[in-house]
Amino acid sequence: MNNLIRVFIFITALFFSSLSWCHEKIKDKKISVLPVPVIGYTPETRTYFGAVTLFTFRNPKDTLTRSSNTSIEFNYTWNKQIITETDWNYFSAGEKWFLRGLAHFSKYPDLYYGVGFDTPQSDEIKYQSNRVVFDADFFRKIKNKFFLGAGFNLKTYQNLEYLTNNVLYPELKDENNIGFKLLFLHDTRNNILSPTNGKYLEINNSFNINSAVYDGILLDYRQYFNFGKQKKNVLAVRSFHNTVFGKPPFYDYALFGGDKNARGYYLGRYRENNLTTAQFEYRQQLYKRLGFSAFGGISLLFGEVSAIENESFKPNAGLGIRFLVDKTEGTNLRIDYAVGTHNQSGFYISFGESF
Repeated sequence: MNNLIRVFIFITALFFSSLSWCHEKIKDKKISVLPVPVIGYTPETRTYFGAVTLFTFRNPKDTLTRSSNTSIEFNYTWNKQIITETDWNYFSAGEKWFLRGLAHFSKYPDLYYGVGFDTPQSDEIKYQSNRVVFDADFFRKIKNKFFLGAGFNLKTYQNLEYLTNNVLYPELKDENNIGFKLLFLHDTRNNILSPTNGKYLEINNSFNINSAVYDGILLDYRQYFNFGKQKKNVLAVRSFHNTVFGKPPFYDYALFGGDKNARGYYLGRYRENNLTTAQFEYRQQLYKRLGFSAFGGISLLFGEVSAIENESFKPNAGLGIRFLVDKTEGTNLRIDYAVGTHNQSGFYISFGESF
């Protein structure tokens, strides 16, 4: 309980010390700061609370370059998980260069069910590990809104220990891997965090070095349509495919679920060599800063095409509330509730849209 009190005091102090900066526009640099205390629920963490601060940067003399942003987040969960991370999206002047990345550390009790689209609930085991993830991509513009890039990532799962003994998995062990990426990006979105129009196409080919060498390919296509009075209605569609060739470490399969992929499922409840998903979302501004969303989709997980069956398909659906926290940037605070099959569900709070 003393640890919980210390965490709560830290979060409260962080929030109130940042509050005076909220929405302040620093002359010339045009930096806005949005600190928000958060509380929520996801299948991975159960109830969590913490704080997130979003920094948005823009050059008032360069109206053609999209805004850059970075966020810093700390969460503590009822599962005794500690999660800290920062991510960033940065455009140089004229969008000549685009940089994005993620740095993450967590001490994370988690659940594992094995590999496959039909792993039974009875195979669930609980384990704990310390995780470090660093991922950085660098893009160079080759044409208006077209970019070529390269990336690097490091993932390490250490001090892994079983918290239950009902099933033992030989692949569940301390692991490290280094990855390199070749990237193509076509991005015409008007806003990185809360887009209302434009397209996004990413092709990502990765090469990873672990105890074995494996590679993968990721295809991500998104499109946004706005319509209606004052164009306050948005239809967002996403088609995503991830294939991992070979036998990666347990955490580097195509993971299904979570906030960014298919809301409503525990992230990693199902993992396979192939994941394909189609997601749709309708967003409407209701009154002033308040908005509404409805979303859903269907996903397919499989190892080999010949092994696809009815259980390979996983539907999800949900509803959400949007609150416009930055009118200048059009950035929303998102609150979503989603459900899947087999009693899976999730409650999510975040800056910006899921996609």
